[in-house]
Amino acid sequence: MKKIVTLMLTVALLAMALVGCAQDDPTKKSEGVMTYAEYVAAALDSKVVIEAYVQAKQSWWEKDGQGLATVYTQDADGAYFLYEMPCSKEDYDKLTVGTKIKVTGYKSEWSGEIEITDATFEILEGNYVVTAKDLTDKLGADDLIDYQNQFVSFKGMKVEASKDGDGNDVAFLYKWDGSGVDGDDLYFNVSVNGKTYTFTVESYLCDNTTDVYKAVKDLEIGDVIDMEGFLYWYNGVNPHITSVTVKD
Repeated sequence: MKKIVTLMLTVALLAMALVGCAQDDPTKKSEGVMTYAEYVAAALDSKVVIEAYVQAKQSWWEKDGQGLATVYTQDADGAYFLYEMPCSKEDYDKLTVGTKIKVTGYKSEWSGEIEITDATFEILEGNYVVTAKDLTDKLGADDLIDYQNQFVSFKGMKVEASKDGDGNDVAFLYKWDGSGVDGDDLYFNVSVNGKTYTFTVESYLCDNTTDVYKAVKDLEIGDVIDMEGFLYWYNGVNPHITSVTVKD
């Protein structure tokens, strides 16, 4: 009898744990909160109120005594880039992947990148982690921008040559023009379907201690790779890559 009771208790505790780990419904919005479609339709510089889930933290630093956080967030329909949102280090540490937050700020634009600035936020109950959406076939398409800031993947892309400062063919550059050093952003060219694109490892998001930074430094021209990252925009598509896998 004791064994049966113990087994039933174990099963009950396991069920409770699974419920606690269950993902939230990212389609539901609280009263007064915009849907993603409403956010997209909102005018630049207008006030916006959104609910979303942290997918990655790019950076935190202090400016004039105020902590500032830059964060990638997403819901079931789209993504929101929170730029330099006032945030204490204590609260920043709480923003783990999947954390649900409510954000009030202003819709802004910088070189084609849509972001939320001058924001305040509160942490809510709920958790949701997205799966990377394969956008390989969307590269070069007009509607690629509709997926801006989402966690995405690109598959079967070939590493193409970049030119360093001496005109040599290399697989990557430190900074966009090759003028940087280890620890700076990495830029590398990849192609698919006859077109070449420039991707980035953003050093604030993934510094030189991360696996992806090391993986890009080990790339060779001609390698075929699969990637995941965030669909950042800077005068055109400029994905911030978070993982790279070289295919056999």
